[in-house]
Amino acid sequence: MPGKDAEFLAELYRSWNRRINANPEMDIDTQRDVFEEWHLPTREPTGVTYDEVTAGGVPAIRCLPVDADTGRVLLFLHGGGGVVGSAHTHRKLAAHIAKATGATALVLDYRLGPESPFPAQVEDAVAAYRGLLEQGYAPNRIATVGDSAGGAFAISTVVSLREQGVQLPAAIVSMSPYTDMELSGDAMVDNAETEALVDRPLMENMVLALLVGQTEVTDPLANLLYADLSGLPPIFITAGELEMLRDDGTRLAELAGEAGVDVTFEIGKEMQHVYQFLAGRAVEGDEAVERIGAWLGPRLGP
Repeated sequence: MPGKDAEFLAELYRSWNRRINANPEMDIDTQRDVFEEWHLPTREPTGVTYDEVTAGGVPAIRCLPVDADTGRVLLFLHGGGGVVGSAHTHRKLAAHIAKATGATALVLDYRLGPESPFPAQVEDAVAAYRGLLEQGYAPNRIATVGDSAGGAFAISTVVSLREQGVQLPAAIVSMSPYTDMELSGDAMVDNAETEALVDRPLMENMVLALLVGQTEVTDPLANLLYADLSGLPPIFITAGELEMLRDDGTRLAELAGEAGVDVTFEIGKEMQHVYQFLAGRAVEGDEAVERIGAWLGPRLGP
């Protein structure tokens, strides 16, 4: 069973669910205010400073752990369905992962739907990656990292870069990826009672807000279950055992393996969506982050 500290994340998720369900007409700005609490489960990591920068014209927060190799950078794409969340909600999580990896992190404040429909989010990430290359960062010293929708964008960005003929990053980390715009995984039903954060109506609304009827739910860049994943760098994928998006990660890992990608997949036993948010608060979060760092660090060179 998860420890008491690990329940903090589930309780926060349940509080959001109650607030949103109590106000079915809640506007997108108010939903964004709710999700700005996403940083609360994560304790501030020690020995990290932050500054506000841009990469390829995209605003971002840069996380700078003490003694990190500044030549290694994690291009971090926050979760939130592509419509909520921000660099501020995820900077502490990104910093923990950067610290465990021995790298810096760049947490993008990419454009959000519905004001900026998909694929604006991936376009911003591609622009930021190209900006890093222009600044002199070596592709084999860059990784794309993300959670939830950002976990999908971390992969879609690399798919887009491959199609554009750009040198690819060294690795990808995708935590609790939200990859299936059709919401067809078995866990969408099987885990409906154990999921603390979302329900099907909320996810359907997020799909509408992200795609705005301009992109099909089967578009390979939006729905990675239809994508050609061949030629991608190694991918580390995680999912929580109790979350409704569990099978998005399971199926994505299977498809990546079938495409010949070096893929590592981890299920967080009795864990919720993006359980890495517990970093600094609960041993489950700390250990999950350490496993990511141990996997990712050697792939970014000495």
